Amino acid sequence: MVKYFLGQSVLRSSWDQVFAAFWQRYPNPYSKHVLTEDIVHREVTPDQKLLSRRLLTKTNRMPRWAERLFPANVAHSVYILEDSIVDPRNQTMTTFTWNINHARLMVVEERCVYCVNSDNSGWTEIHREAWVSSSLFGVSRAVQEFGLARFKSNVTKTMKGFEYILAKLQGEAPSKTLVETAKEAKEKAKETALAATEKAKDLASKAATKQQQQQQQFV
Repeated sequence: MVKYFLGQSVLRSSWDQVFAAFWQRYPNPYSKHVLTEDIVHREVTPDQKLLSRRLLTKTNRMPRWAERLFPANVAHSVYILEDSIVDPRNQTMTTFTWNINHARLMVVEERCVYCVNSDNSGWTEIHREAWVSSSLFGVSRAVQEFGLARFKSNVTKTMKGFEYILAKLQGEAPSKTLVETAKEAKEKAKETALAATEKAKDLASKAATKQQQQQQQFV
């Protein structure tokens, strides 16, 4: 049995901008799990389509129950092949990705089609499909559920990373990451607390001075 995913996302940038950003996605604050990327093949076909194959290395932390099934020396990195077909004439880009190691534990295959949004020609929509399978006897269903949940989480990171790079390429200020936002909020809270403390001290000092003046009047 295979777990299937079907989804659609929209980027508020033109197809040309998304195509350019696709090759510059890494690194970004949301892709720390992507360690390396290498182009292993590239060619332009007679009908002017760009064919590429990339090898990516990503970290792959297994769940604890799965780690017990594999030796301690098994690599936690996943090697992923990505084939892409770019058709500039029709403004479409199709990508296929799949892992080439840890296939006994789990195989995740993904197909994405990037095309011009049907409602807004200045936007790009992504049609995404994925298949998660496992041949691990006895726990394949649990592995597939885990793989599908992780895939959905990674899709969210992918879209945030895309938006970050697109904003950067277009000269806009990229939206802050959650860590950066939390850090700024913490610093602001400290400043507010410090200002409140100083104000309280000032009020207390003024109150003490006023009390002393009143006492002197009664002496």
